[in-house]
Amino acid sequence: MPATPRFRRVVRIGPVQVGTYYDGRGREKHTAACTAPRCGFSTDHDNRAAAELTARTHRCRVR
Repeated sequence: MPATPRFRRVVRIGPVQVGTYYDGRGREKHTAACTAPRCGFSTDHDNRAAAELTARTHRCRVR
């Protein structure tokens, strides 16, 4: 069972949190995930700018 990633540089942009972690192969990855209940939106990116852009343009349909 893979270990849970340890996120660093976590920021909140609206309802979305963006965090950086190292994957199982030692590569840096970036995740954007909506924190609204029942939304379920999350994406993984290879660079931080893409993850932050995704967070800024996410339109949560749950609200």
